Amino acid sequence: MDPSGTPVSPLEQALHTARALVLDDLAAGDVAAADVVSMVEESVVQRRWWVEQWPEGAPYVAGLVAQDVQDALLETYGRWPLCPVCGSGDPHALEVEPELGPDPHWVCHKAGVKVAAVGSLGSATGGVPSS
Repeated sequence: MDPSGTPVSPLEQALHTARALVLDDLAAGDVAAADVVSMVEESVVQRRWWVEQWPEGAPYVAGLVAQDVQDALLETYGRWPLCPVCGSGDPHALEVEPELGPDPHWVCHKAGVKVAAVGSLGSATGGVPSS
């Protein structure tokens, strides 16, 4: 329920959860500046329309928002999140897998490993997730 006592729809809950998970990952990498948070909000607005058209896609929203923000950051800041697994070679970004599916994870394709679930980068990189 929201603060007014109105039940929150499953679609809204999926959007709120996606927003929180991606913001936790951004905070873990000290990337949660106001303009970056605006990128998250813009993605949530766009994905709200998407999930209203396809309610069965609600479990996929967190991964999609993470990918949207990653793409937006690439255009303005560069690669994010950088891989914490590979200690040598060129810095490279993690990718979300599955691209369209439930239970999204950040994956390093170079090392072939799952690094963390979306929303849990802080535990994988030694950062402290926001509470």
